[in-house]
Amino acid sequence: MNLEEIRKEHELVDLFCNLAEIPSPSLHEEKVAQWIKKYCDKNNINCKLDDYGNVFINIPATDNSKEPLLLSAHMDVIGDDSPVKTYLDDNNCIHAEGRTLGGDDKAGVANALLFAKEIAKSDMKHGGLEVLFTRDEESGLTGIRNVNFKELKSKYVLVLDSDTLGQCEVAGASYTLAKLNVHSYKGGHSGIDIGDKDRANAAKLIADLISELPQGAFYEENGKVETSCNLGGIEAGNIKVTNIINTDAKASYSIRSSSRKKEQELKDKMSAIVNKFNETHNNIAKASLEFEEHMPPFEKSDDEYIPILFETAAKKVGVIPDITTFHAGAETHIYANETNSKGEKFIPYLLGLATVCNMHSKNEYLDYTTILKGHKLLEELFEIYNKEA
Repeated sequence: MNLEEIRKEHELVDLFCNLAEIPSPSLHEEKVAQWIKKYCDKNNINCKLDDYGNVFINIPATDNSKEPLLLSAHMDVIGDDSPVKTYLDDNNCIHAEGRTLGGDDKAGVANALLFAKEIAKSDMKHGGLEVLFTRDEESGLTGIRNVNFKELKSKYVLVLDSDTLGQCEVAGASYTLAKLNVHSYKGGHSGIDIGDKDRANAAKLIADLISELPQGAFYEENGKVETSCNLGGIEAGNIKVTNIINTDAKASYSIRSSSRKKEQELKDKMSAIVNKFNETHNNIAKASLEFEEHMPPFEKSDDEYIPILFETAAKKVGVIPDITTFHAGAETHIYANETNSKGEKFIPYLLGLATVCNMHSKNEYLDYTTILKGHKLLEELFEIYNKEA
């Protein structure tokens, strides 16, 4: 079968291709948002755009004794405004000619949008379905940061943004920027002043200090890195100028952790090393270390309700469940640190409802059979959720 025939046979594939064929780089998602709004209006689905351009869908409960569920995905993709032409290869994989496909996260958007249509038209007894499509996940997370969370009733959030079918990721790492600076009080000439014991080269000092600071995995649990520290870069002096004793040097680190406790332990260790350096080099040089949190951690919840249901649903539809963690950031991290309209803390999970390969590259592709299986998984999970709730 060719792609046109598959699109006619499977509404979800057609929906995905329609969405993928609308270029939507970060902060330029307007055309996708309007396409979604028209789709919802055509199918009598309650849909609105907020002041920031995020799209919110609300399917009212048919049984108020049950709890609502929130699905979330982002509309922006890595890529530019150039045309997107989809095609199918011999292995049932959808590509875009000469550019990124946008499977991240049009696969999640398509899955949630079709599901919203199905639930809106069904007579199923459920506690309600909320769907949120955000802007600018890839470049700044500004879409999710501008959501009015007090309008959301759900406690559990399924962020449909993992790249592998069957994944249910229960925790994710923060991102903290650590800035290290070393200032030597006296500079000078590399020949005339080199023997002065009261002078120290900041480039050498920062190298010594870096050799003492942690690098790589700081804490692991069950074979997974939970907390890490990585040296990003060093800046000191001028590589073409060697006749000066440098007075300033700086370095940057990325700290990632899915545990606030372990992240604090790492920060405390780094600070102690810097303090010891300052005691040793008193009156010669001084180092400073600053931490800037750019993304909070997505810490694992003690509530295992959704992962248990996910595993049950996955096995029922023939998908291998993978309950895991990831050492990176996503919109789950924002949800995990916010509360809903009832004042409840959100409990988010990052789900994989399709397999997207070579993500963010011109060689990106999506196996269309996986998105179909992912949709069956979503349907089964929602049914079990509303039976158990």
